[in-house]
Amino acid sequence: MDDAQAGSATQDSAQPGYGVGPWQGEWPEEAHYDPELLAHGDTRNVIDRYRYWRMEAIVADLDLQRHPFHVAIENWQHDMNIGSIVRSANAFLADTVHIIGRRRWNKRGAMVTDRYQHVLHHETVEAFAAWAADAGIPIIAVDNVDGAVPVDRAELPECCVLLFGQEGPGLSDEALAAASAHIEITQYGSTRSINASAAAAVIMYEWCRRYAA
Repeated sequence: MDDAQAGSATQDSAQPGYGVGPWQGEWPEEAHYDPELLAHGDTRNVIDRYRYWRMEAIVADLDLQRHPFHVAIENWQHDMNIGSIVRSANAFLADTVHIIGRRRWNKRGAMVTDRYQHVLHHETVEAFAAWAADAGIPIIAVDNVDGAVPVDRAELPECCVLLFGQEGPGLSDEALAAASAHIEITQYGSTRSINASAAAAVIMYEWCRRYAA
């Protein structure tokens, strides 16, 4: 049964908000469907294509489509924005999110999207930079520092890792030094900076605007 038929089969049983009720009619036989979800309904915040799919099957399908950009965030002060950045990384289909510094981060803002998004941890900026060098992936630092080029005019490699700092202090000197380029977001109001998670979403969207099919 294709996606259009699946949507038709469950249209009458849709629950309030997002989500669908138990599968109506004969169950599909494909292995990516989850019997528990077919029986009880799927209230997850997933696109229609993935209704009733097993989580592992969704991740496997996403892995076939992921974009070649990565996202990295420094986490020295348990930044509350990390969860929201992970959620945006999932929405824009980033390859991997890299957490630099503290291993623990507040997952509430991710809204369970971390289950579908690859997340790696690096103890230090040095370890992260070594990973990027071994992978041959340039680090692009995003911060409004002297010499940063506005992203709308900057070169943005198709394969890269976008590095973001914490709310307030921004990127550490070590992180800035590890980057091959520094970019910023042009702003027009009185505030010097914007929220870290909002900045990450802007930059990821700009990457997708240039490269995503």
